[in-house]
Amino acid sequence: MDISSIRPGLLTTRAAMKELFGGGTQGGIIPSETTPNILIYMDHDSGKKYGYEDGWLEEEDELGPVFEYTGQGTRGEQTFLGQNGSRNAAVLYHEDAGRSLHVFMAAGRVPNSNSAAKQQRYIGEFELDGKQPYTVREANDEKGDRRRIIVFRLRPRGDFERLAEDIITRAVKTDTHRVSANVAESRMLEPKMVEPKKKRVLESRRAAQPSLIADLRQSDLRAKYIKELTEREHDVFAYQIKIAGTTRILKTDLYDAAAHELYSVRGESSREEVRTAIGQLKDYVRHIKPPNPKLSVLLPEKPLDDLLDLLHTEGIDLVYQDGAGYTRCAAK
Repeated sequence: MDISSIRPGLLTTRAAMKELFGGGTQGGIIPSETTPNILIYMDHDSGKKYGYEDGWLEEEDELGPVFEYTGQGTRGEQTFLGQNGSRNAAVLYHEDAGRSLHVFMAAGRVPNSNSAAKQQRYIGEFELDGKQPYTVREANDEKGDRRRIIVFRLRPRGDFERLAEDIITRAVKTDTHRVSANVAESRMLEPKMVEPKKKRVLESRRAAQPSLIADLRQSDLRAKYIKELTEREHDVFAYQIKIAGTTRILKTDLYDAAAHELYSVRGESSREEVRTAIGQLKDYVRHIKPPNPKLSVLLPEKPLDDLLDLLHTEGIDLVYQDGAGYTRCAAK
């Protein structure tokens, strides 16, 4: 057997895949040092112990199916730094390193064996979603403490196996609960990039990192505004929402409990970004408790008057960065 001959649905073992791909047999993320591959192993049973579930989203989008995989680290915050974090970083930058991602699911004990080793079912080769490579959520760690987790969004490359048992469980009822405002700030967990010899940093970032400048502006704007509100002693957090009958988890940008105000934060003041903000707010507002919060969009600069009129027509305030402070244009 060689790497090109394995097909989705193959039942194998970690030991056999180590012989084929290189790397080790322990852990969920195993980068190989001898071939340009990263092996990702998961187990439905172990994930549920820590408050998350890996697998296919039932809902597809215009680009097809998405497979969610929670990063490595069962205790404390998951990051891209340190021993566990370095393996998460290997997934994040797999395209820069010229590596392929191969995903396996535990499939019961190895037959006719006295060991506790499990069979591994090959699901297929994947890559990070080009629009949103990962998201950050909250879940319990192995001690039951609340912590941030990294959830990678994977897209299949070529053939793949999508069994019903691998689809994430639908929510029975809509669940809305508060999480740290910094859960919405995923980029703070990334390692700083070292400039390559041949390419500039912005040119060399992984293919799954579009609109980097706008992304960073959004993160910076949110962080500064959170600081502004907390200095006024406002209770600031975000909402994590799982909708009944779906497998997706939504996450708001920012909620100010003192003002009962829900924000959408965008990194640009363009028409596309303003329209996106309106759609997010109108979607999320139905699930916020207490109901009927004020809706506001936070932008890095004042948009065109036509876009301000669009926001006000929808009953949404505009807050934009104005020098060292912020200016509010309230909807009448």
